[in-house]
Amino acid sequence: MINENPLLSKFPSADIAVAGVFSKLIQAGEQQFIFMEFESDAVIPPHSHNAQWGIVLDGEMELTINSRVLRLKKGDSYFIKKGEIHSAKIKAGYKDLTLFDQKDRYTPMK
Repeated sequence: MINENPLLSKFPSADIAVAGVFSKLIQAGEQQFIFMEFESDAVIPPHSHNAQWGIVLDGEMELTINSRVLRLKKGDSYFIKKGEIHSAKIKAGYKDLTLFDQKDRYTPMK
């Protein structure tokens, strides 16, 4: 589990409004890295923001970008351009590392 990793435990959790997600936020200048781990299935509704790149560390996710459906599993990566409408169906056990091209996409959890 992410929260039990001694290196990641030094970082704050990100304030992500999704039930059952554990996260760690690493601020990197004008960008943010987020480690995420889902303990339950989640559905992320359509939305858009600045560019996003991610790599699946474990589990499975169905990612829809502009009506194109990608089925991602461990080792797969994805890229979402700035402003592209996207949504996701995430299965319990999913873990990833995501880079947001935005310094304030998420805030540390208080």
